[in-house]
Amino acid sequence: MKNQPTHVQSAPIDFDNLNVAALVPSQPTEALPEENALLDIPRHASSVCMNCPIYELNLCAGLRKEETHLGRSLLDSSTHTAPAKRTICHPRETSEFVQVICRGWAAASIGLPDGRRQILSFLLPGDIASTASLFEPLPGRMVESITEVTYRKFDRGELLNIMLRHPELFKRLSRSWIEERALADQLAIDLGRRTADERIARQILSLAERLGRRGMVRDQSMAFPLRQRQIADATGLTPVHVNKVLGNFQRANLIKIEKRSLTIVNFEVLKRIAECQ
Repeated sequence: MKNQPTHVQSAPIDFDNLNVAALVPSQPTEALPEENALLDIPRHASSVCMNCPIYELNLCAGLRKEETHLGRSLLDSSTHTAPAKRTICHPRETSEFVQVICRGWAAASIGLPDGRRQILSFLLPGDIASTASLFEPLPGRMVESITEVTYRKFDRGELLNIMLRHPELFKRLSRSWIEERALADQLAIDLGRRTADERIARQILSLAERLGRRGMVRDQSMAFPLRQRQIADATGLTPVHVNKVLGNFQRANLIKIEKRSLTIVNFEVLKRIAECQ
């Protein structure tokens, strides 16, 4: 296999080079039981948001700041919870709502008629399920929960009207669209030009950077509720190939995976692999 990792001396992670803004201690998120039915709990979610660890990263904070400035509520929403492996939105089902992930992990994907799929991105707290839903009723992608997921639903028409009248909120939503586009660009390069080792190393580092910005990395470790099939669908590989690469990384002491968490043991070497040696 190209770019076969070799055993190297481990070293502390330099998250500054990973552009992680802050590492706030928090326990890894475990995948939760999936036997319960989808729960819809309409309510005003302000109390939920104020306790949210990524509150300042998403549009909820932008709405609250505008509401504080105006002295009145701008937009109502409802809060919903979906167990693991449930559909949050379907690519061919119209919806009047924009969904924002509050807690848990989800996957955005596009499927083929024969059952194969390409995972476009893993959605984390603060992410909009599909930025296309800001402008049109069809999300264009399947969004499924990986762990139990809590999310908020905003009326698209009301949100667009507010967004056009409040520049700060427009900027926040624009950043979400830019990040989604950047992930799509990198995915195209991964699938077209990068090796298996490079793809998986980049996926791990990307998740570490995104979780670090959310204060969800502790002691160089992060939640990792992904199955090998999900990693395969995100990287264009087979589960067998993913198993081989992850095994090589662990034997080379680059990463450690246990109890649905992942620790980056040797950041520098993993970064070199991700950057094509």
